[in-house]
Amino acid sequence: MSGGDVDIARTAALFADPARVRVLTALADGRALAASVLAGEAGLSAPGVSAHLAKLREAGLVEAERSGRHRFYRLRPDAVEILETLARHSPAQPVTSLRAGTRAQALRFARTCYDHLAGRLGVQVTAALVERGALVTTDGVDGTGRRPDDRLSQPLAEHPYAIGPAAPEVLGPLGLDVTAVEATRGRRPMLKFCLDWSEQRHHLAGALGAALAERFLEQGWVTRRRPGHRALRLTESGADILADRLGIRATD
Repeated sequence: MSGGDVDIARTAALFADPARVRVLTALADGRALAASVLAGEAGLSAPGVSAHLAKLREAGLVEAERSGRHRFYRLRPDAVEILETLARHSPAQPVTSLRAGTRAQALRFARTCYDHLAGRLGVQVTAALVERGALVTTDGVDGTGRRPDDRLSQPLAEHPYAIGPAAPEVLGPLGLDVTAVEATRGRRPMLKFCLDWSEQRHHLAGALGAALAERFLEQGWVTRRRPGHRALRLTESGADILADRLGIRATD
């Protein structure tokens, strides 16, 4: 039958299992991972992670790609959006150890949101690009704060930004050629923005945001706190670059 009410409870139940959420979180940075790797990151057995992946694939939240003898699993972008929204509306887990507290703080400071920079660092970089004219607002509102119609922890359906006249002189010293990014972006939007769940301000996504994050990682200005983890560490050279070229005084 069609035309009935959507079964929200069935989808929501997929996010109600702590072990399954660990699987989703491990995939939240856009990587495609084998089940064996996911099992290690989520602290699950091989049969356990396979069972969770089967349910996530059935729901259309995870897609699989075969390469050689292995099958790799990737989180669909709409599932990332759901995770970010739930994180915004969920209470913080009790910190039972220094390690857990440090991990939570690290995610709030800097992390990848799919394939672009998020957290306080991502928001600061986006704000600096606006302040320096690499990006300009088109709605008459200054800055990167939340607009009245923005949905929390969601990509903006329509964003109030455009490439600014100072983009070449601001992004060039960071090693980014706006024209080259435009030429290679394919069908992906050049500019896209999310309302950051931990900062409630806009951070840059889209082709330009992905290129910027890739540049930061390639140059070692940020590094992953551990292999495969979405939390990022700002390096000393990265802090110097941000201060010198964007006027950002960021501390990890």
